[in-house]
Formats: sequence, C-alpha cells, structure tokens
Amino acid sequence: MTDFQLQPWWGRVLVGRHPRRTLVRAATLIALSFVLFKFVFVAIRVTGQSMEPTYRNGRVALINRLAYRTRAPQRGEVVSLRLRDSRLLLLKRIVALPGEAVELDDGRVLVDGELLRESYVRGVGLTPMSHGVRLQLDEYFAMGDNREISAFGVVRRDEIQGKVLF
Repeated sequence: MTDFQLQPWWGRVLVGRHPRRTLVRAATLIALSFVLFKFVFVAIRVTGQSMEPTYRNGRVALINRLAYRTRAPQRGEVVSLRLRDSRLLLLKRIVALPGEAVELDDGRVLVDGELLRESYVRGVGLTPMSHGVRLQLDEYFAMGDNREISAFGVVRRDEIQGKVLF
C-alpha cells in the first residue's frame, strides 16, 4: 500500500497527495498575502455617500499604494486622500490637474474655461465658488461623485495615498 492509500479521506482532502508541497504552498501564499497587504494594498470600507453611485456606503474598496510611484494621478481617477493631521482616508475623484484653473458654476465644473464632461456624477447641488482657483504644480482638485453632499477642494500631491482599484 502507498502512503496515499493509508491516509484517511479527510487527510487527502486537506493536504493532498504531497503534504510537504501543500505546506510550502500554504506558507508561500501566507507570506505573499502579508507582504502585499502590508506594503502595496490597503482594504477600506467605504463610509458615507459622497462617492455614490460609484462607491456605495459599506462597500469594501482596495487601494494600490504604489500606483503613483512612476506616474502622476490623472483626471477622472478615484484616489484615496489622507489630509494633514488625520488618520481618516477619503475617497475622491481627481477633476483638475496641476496648473489648471477650476471654476464651479451652476452645478458644473469648468476646467480652463471648458465644461468637464462627467458621466459618473450624481446630483447638481454644487456650492458655487466665489472665484476660480489656479492649481500650483503639486496641487490637484478633487471632489466626490455625489455633488449634492460632497466636499471638494485643492489637495497636495503628498496627501494622495493611492489609486482606488475597485
């Protein structure tokens, strides 16, 4: 009789025919998961309605902390922000890039005087800005998709923690 035949059926189900290989695979998977979720990805639970309908309250989102190591955030991307003196992560969409001028007028976003087309937006309750903002070289303009309740504003590049994957 072989070792395979001597194992009870539940042993074969748990560890397969080669217990050492199974143990090595399990240890590798655990180590890889630890490294990925310690240094690359952050899982967060969405709290609030400022990003609806894109991200609903209670949903889990995954953030890639390495996404902007080799490139800058782009317009339309959803990013996680950590504002100064806060441990809280916010999810917001980048609507304007460094060097651009932003205006909010009658529920619309104007970037360099041109209307920004936003298919992801819900609501039109934007508070108008008394004057436009010209972004500096390390600044972005971010806001939530639910414009009836979302906050908006200028964020510095070092406040952007990563790109939201899903």
